Amino acid sequence: MEHRQLGRSGLMVSEVTYGNWLTHGELTGREQALSCIRAALDAGITAFDTADVYAQGAAEELLGASLQGVRRSSLVITSKVCLPTGDGPNDRGLSRKHIMESCEASLRRLRTDYIDVYQAHRFDERTPVEETLVAFDDLVRQGKVLYLGVSEWTAPQIESALTMAGELGLRSRIVSNQPQYNMLWRIIEPEIVPLCLREGIGQLAFQPLAQGVLTGKYGPGQDWPEDSRANAGGRAPSFINRVLGRELLSSVESLRPIAAASGLSLAQLAIAWVLSRPGVASVVVGATKPEQVKENATGAGKPLEEDVLRRIDEVLGDLIDCDPAKTAQMMAVKPAWARSRS
Repeated sequence: MEHRQLGRSGLMVSEVTYGNWLTHGELTGREQALSCIRAALDAGITAFDTADVYAQGAAEELLGASLQGVRRSSLVITSKVCLPTGDGPNDRGLSRKHIMESCEASLRRLRTDYIDVYQAHRFDERTPVEETLVAFDDLVRQGKVLYLGVSEWTAPQIESALTMAGELGLRSRIVSNQPQYNMLWRIIEPEIVPLCLREGIGQLAFQPLAQGVLTGKYGPGQDWPEDSRANAGGRAPSFINRVLGRELLSSVESLRPIAAASGLSLAQLAIAWVLSRPGVASVVVGATKPEQVKENATGAGKPLEEDVLRRIDEVLGDLIDCDPAKTAQMMAVKPAWARSRS
């Protein structure tokens, strides 16, 4: 497993990050999660991503328990704050109160003294940006957080935070952005990627497999696999079923010979594609089985030729979404490549 520098920071992250959104605490139990974590470590993955809102804290607890006994300095643990973790008026957002309390709770659940990269999970329109930035900076000064990041922020929101941090004279700055990014969903390319390249912010791209669509497991006109996310419990089906359509699935099948010619599976091709994009430091991939972890990990370190990238674009065509206006709306917006199952 190769490692890359996160933006212009000195932090090195493995090209594949193990993430536990929609898995730990929802789709997998403790033993299954532990086996996946072991597989990740065996594959050379050193970066692990979670958030306080995942399974309402259960994901952080499982990750913390699974990493016990592993040398802490060899790991990079990222977590996030902003989305609702309770019913109270202060159990959400990026106020100083919620940031400070959520960080302490995450540290307890993760069984660690510090979080390597602490990210603002979404932008908070209610809270002044300076309040958020000062709270984050204080956590860095206290040694509870080492680096700061954002997730699903627009380019103007990121730029305003960078400007404000400079005006306030804060020593800590944003070094990472965690966006949804894959062959189909490229909305960060027009505005966010150029800004981040200029400002030294690295991408920790999640959903490189488009919720499993780009693995080829969902064949056009076929029943979904029993052990897939589309047939799973919890919130997974609501996320995956909204993007499964005949046109999309047929196009994904057309990618199979391109992957085979490169000696890759469809999943490995999808991961290699994201890692080939400018500014990407790591791809965040979840798994419910150790075998999936191993396959995903081998998608790293596989550079793609320009001809392969061109053929991918030709196959996907109009299914590719590059609309920057959809940044920060991925939870609500139906992607342009989503079609009816019939």
